[in-house]
Amino acid sequence: MKILLFSFGILLGSCMTAAHAETRTLCTIVLNAENGARLIEEGDCESRMSPASTFKIAISLMGYDAGILEDASSPVLPFKKGYVDWRPNWRKATSPRTWMRDSVVWYSQQITTRLGDKRYAAYVKAFDYGNEDVSGDPGKHNGLTAAWLSSSLQISSVEQVTFLRKLTRGELPVSAEAVQHTAEITDYGRQPAGWQVHGKTGAGLPRSADGALLRGQPFGWFVGWAEKDGRTVVFARLIQDSRRQSSPPGFRARGGILKDLFTNPAALDQAF
Repeated sequence: MKILLFSFGILLGSCMTAAHAETRTLCTIVLNAENGARLIEEGDCESRMSPASTFKIAISLMGYDAGILEDASSPVLPFKKGYVDWRPNWRKATSPRTWMRDSVVWYSQQITTRLGDKRYAAYVKAFDYGNEDVSGDPGKHNGLTAAWLSSSLQISSVEQVTFLRKLTRGELPVSAEAVQHTAEITDYGRQPAGWQVHGKTGAGLPRSADGALLRGQPFGWFVGWAEKDGRTVVFARLIQDSRRQSSPPGFRARGGILKDLFTNPAALDQAF
């Protein structure tokens, strides 16, 4: 099988149109899940950023493996006053499927709280997930519910795809059922180029060297894996805005990579 390190500069143009001229693609990386070959790599893929809601993939694996989550529909948890409710559609009962679809922060927090500090930290360490730091914000003791939200937990694009490669190869210390259910609730369906895509968006604010949030400069992730004709790839794209845009950066990272990689059949086929 021919392995090609594919220059992605032309494809990145979809994220750099005039409408989005204030958005930079920090990294796009794609690995062959079977052998780890880097099929596509562009940008700085080694620097770490908060995983934001892409961490829900890891939380899903934890929740299903620990028996806190049951299947795509259960458990349904009620919304309660005091829960994080930044978005109106979070203020309702939520199932695992709608948790992942709507990226409901409070549902994530209910899972991690049920896990408890020790088991939660043990999973993150066993997953070799980024810097493995779930301490949270200094002095706030909120690692159990906020470490992944522009806080202590940080991960690079290379580490994202390394984690996802372990997921697809069954190399994470969780049950096969946990992987199966996670795949079900992250499913984006078969794309025009024939790839069945699974993934998760994420967005947040980076921090300066002194720890201050860089407001108005949000970052956006889309990470996941895709399968076609017996082949599996894992991917990550990370973008950042220089000022706030009309749509969330995670959604634009997702739209860009779905177009660039999974609409044109030649985009990935020529990399194998």
